[in-house]
Amino acid sequence: MVDPAQEPVVHLPLLVRFAIVMAIFLFIPPICRRVRIPPGVGLLLAGVALGPSGLGTLPNAAPVAMFFAEIGKLLLMFFAGLEIDLSQFRRTGKRSLVFGSLTFSIPFVVGIGVGLLAGYGWLAAVLIGSLIASHTLLGFPIVQRMKLVTDEPVAVTIGGTVFTDLTALLVLSVCLPIHSSGFSISGFAVQIGKMMAYVLLVFVGLSALGRWLIERMGDSKQRQVTLIFLIIALAGFGAEVINLEPIIGAFLAGLAINRALRHSEAKEQLEFLGDTLFIPMFFVSIGFLIDVGVFLQTLVARIGLVVGIVGRLIAAKFLAARLTQRVFGYSRCQGHLIWSLSLPQVAATLAPAIVAFETKNAEGVRLIDEAVLNTILVLVVVTSMLGPMLTEYFGRQRLTEQGPPAKAAVILPQTATSVVAEAFDPGSTGETAGPPRH
Repeated sequence: MVDPAQEPVVHLPLLVRFAIVMAIFLFIPPICRRVRIPPGVGLLLAGVALGPSGLGTLPNAAPVAMFFAEIGKLLLMFFAGLEIDLSQFRRTGKRSLVFGSLTFSIPFVVGIGVGLLAGYGWLAAVLIGSLIASHTLLGFPIVQRMKLVTDEPVAVTIGGTVFTDLTALLVLSVCLPIHSSGFSISGFAVQIGKMMAYVLLVFVGLSALGRWLIERMGDSKQRQVTLIFLIIALAGFGAEVINLEPIIGAFLAGLAINRALRHSEAKEQLEFLGDTLFIPMFFVSIGFLIDVGVFLQTLVARIGLVVGIVGRLIAAKFLAARLTQRVFGYSRCQGHLIWSLSLPQVAATLAPAIVAFETKNAEGVRLIDEAVLNTILVLVVVTSMLGPMLTEYFGRQRLTEQGPPAKAAVILPQTATSVVAEAFDPGSTGETAGPPRH
């Protein structure tokens, strides 16, 4: 990775650099959609091109840019929690839990095996397994547009996201302190106790307080947005106090208050801010970290690791979907739709991977090395493009399988789809269903 202290080769005035960044945010996403490339990938590539490894026109360690990127990382995970429909999870109940267990455990075990075969220790291998076990619902806007959200396998997949994302982050929360300070039974027990107390505090205390304050704010969208930022900051700080990463607190905060924000205009305002500034800056900042030479060298020298993680993730997710199809008697098309929806790896994979890469022990050894992080980036690019394309294809097959729609079709109210799903859905246009573009 590029040294964070490295200065840019080209020294440009501050306002010129700001103008370049704004131009990137303005023009890259629509260009990427036109050529059917995920905009988040385009922003990342722009960061590579203009960062220290490229033209050197943008500094890697600029305090304001790094602050925006950190807020973007928290918002990314907050939206990941906010988009999960807990009521949908309760409606699908045991079936969502069965699918969530399968689509997490199979890639988790496969990822551990790949990590061990590649020569990593157990802790790094476990983390690799957890990174590829979660999924991001990039295909949600597609199935929503096709009126397939109420189709049971789709609902089961949406509900299973609760299990996969939360479990992956809990694994991360255990691995980080063990890597930083070592493992002891007493320390592990204390950490688990702190985590349980923290999760309970967020889900009960912060959830109730957030709902009460949001109601008290009335129709003031500005105050509600400020309150949401405060909730994210408090949840992130609380996580840091017990040696967890702030992204875990942000994700739990999104889960805790998603019902209170379900129909709030403040949610749209927050998505506007995140989509306009913070989240794009996070993806650009990842590009700053990438050393192109080292990245290409990793792809050549560690091709087995890359193919192992990417290929086996796709196969493991397919196996989990096929087992779910067989257990519940779904059609083959429905099983393929489950697979395509659970395939993309973005929010709950990329942000924890960055955190794990930045975590060092007393000897300065990272939890995951550069080769794993580069492989995760390849995984994000491949699955964020492949998943929505397959969802579009199998969704159309499912519509054909269902036959002509009934006149009184049941359409669920629009749920809180995160900015991530909008940004990475290569098929999204101004006519695509989902949250309005701001």
